[in-house]
Amino acid sequence: MRNYLTAITLVVSVFCADARQPDYGALPLVKAPVVSDAINEGATIRFEHPLPAMNVDGRENGTYNNIELGIPGVLTTLDTNLGMMLKQLRDNVLEGRHVVFVDGRFIPVYKNWIRDHVHTMKAFRHWERDLRTYLDFTIEHQRPDGSFLELIKQMDDKHWSFVAEDDIVFFPEDNLYMARLDIESDVEYLVVEGATEYFKATADRRWLRKNLRKLEKAIEYSTTSPKRWDPEHGLVKRAYTIDTWDFSYEKSGHYDRRITEKTPMAIMHGDNSGVYQAMKQLAWMNRKLHRKAKARRWEQKAETLRENAIKYLWNGKYFKHQLPLGCPPADDKEDIRLSLSNTYDINRHFTTTGQSRSIVEEYMFRRDTTSAFAEWFTIDPRYWPKFGDSYAHPAYINGLITSFTAGELAKAAFSCGYEAYGWDILCRFYENMVKDGGNVYFLYDRYTRAPQNAKLGPAAWGAAALISAIDEGLAGIEDIDCRYRSLGFSPRWPVTPYKELRYCTGYELSADIVDVRYILTGAGMRYCIDSPAKDIQAHILLPEGAQVSKVLLNHRVIPFELTETGGSRYVDFSAGHLRGRTDIEILF
Repeated sequence: MRNYLTAITLVVSVFCADARQPDYGALPLVKAPVVSDAINEGATIRFEHPLPAMNVDGRENGTYNNIELGIPGVLTTLDTNLGMMLKQLRDNVLEGRHVVFVDGRFIPVYKNWIRDHVHTMKAFRHWERDLRTYLDFTIEHQRPDGSFLELIKQMDDKHWSFVAEDDIVFFPEDNLYMARLDIESDVEYLVVEGATEYFKATADRRWLRKNLRKLEKAIEYSTTSPKRWDPEHGLVKRAYTIDTWDFSYEKSGHYDRRITEKTPMAIMHGDNSGVYQAMKQLAWMNRKLHRKAKARRWEQKAETLRENAIKYLWNGKYFKHQLPLGCPPADDKEDIRLSLSNTYDINRHFTTTGQSRSIVEEYMFRRDTTSAFAEWFTIDPRYWPKFGDSYAHPAYINGLITSFTAGELAKAAFSCGYEAYGWDILCRFYENMVKDGGNVYFLYDRYTRAPQNAKLGPAAWGAAALISAIDEGLAGIEDIDCRYRSLGFSPRWPVTPYKELRYCTGYELSADIVDVRYILTGAGMRYCIDSPAKDIQAHILLPEGAQVSKVLLNHRVIPFELTETGGSRYVDFSAGHLRGRTDIEILF
């Protein structure tokens, strides 16, 4: 094998003092310093190539200025495709970053809806230096009942006219307002999700002590308010909408976003998986503050909620779309309608492995049977001829193809034994990005793939979901504590064509970086991890047919288990008391 790093000879131009044209042939050659092969010392499996590099074995595998490298980012010895995909996804997210000036505050936002901001946080948490100002502003304006306002908009955007007076706060000096579209039930759990992401990136316990009770009050509102909670089923409810969206099937639903006595109501699975996740996050944050009894209560509430959702919403294969409450269903297809939140349900750990696989299998089945170009539906089947008085099919959220379903579905597939399908989704989506000049769009026409509603939808939301699918799904790097002090490590690179690569992720805000080098050879596979991790929970995918003879941790043999998810085989072990670099070798 070739050494990991080799000497490189460079020619340097030197200008003559008298400004005459130099005799380049007479100039001395300057040699690059010889870099040691220290990374391979003591290892059985050797890394073969330097990364970054512009060319490997005659292949262009890196760009001129390494524009593909970022956080998160990847370098490979094969090509720049995955690295450029991540770069273009980062660009799409960054394009959505802007600011608002309100009430004397300067607030960076990734869309000025807290919902979009938090969904996009799955990506920008890695590089953004201000993760808390918009969260703080939202939490500071929490209403006495525990609910939050969801958007900051200019006055000539008429969303303020869609709701009641007590759902608005005006900032006339700034020509802005905050509002809550009353029919939605996702805002509170999304603020908890955003707070969790901020705390993970910073370990800011002072901030957590100040705000945890407010976050708890928000979920108490979700599970007690007559607008949000159905005591008969023990589940969160909402106005009868398309999945998590903000208009109901009433004829006036497009312009009236209030909940009144006449508003049709229903129970939607995604709200409940979101509240379940929030309850688990509240339990985790309480444990961080050594409040064990309160943590256990939130965990018990979460399990009860999940049991109720399975009892009333699971159709045997996946979660049906809406369970109407005291109103007729919009049509006769609600029990078989597959809606986008099924993918979120998996990634919020709301489902068992068997249930997750069943949902993914339904998407795979529909891919094989649909006339659409992809199975990344908002909902399927669509409402005919339209949903209430809005969006004739296929239009907007009524049945188009969406980028965030693609990202969430890929991530879900990686987690439940359908790794090759997850990789296939990423490859197909990248083909679509290439067609569109590297851009990601919120929605696509079912048949032509043409971008739809570009001005109405948050493209960064979809790009962030795809980044998360690569980062936590494919690369398998999960922060299971704060600042990557405890690392969940579940890489799935054997399903890709890449045999050697370098993957980086982390938080620029706290300067906590995880830098992973990987190689797969006939002798085995190796991962070398530079990170802040003190312990690692490893769950490493094996190549198909591989037989493991031993596992080495920092060149010492350790015990391990072989586990299966579906037909996929993994090497599992735990490692503690780590410091700096961790070297894992799995020998065949």
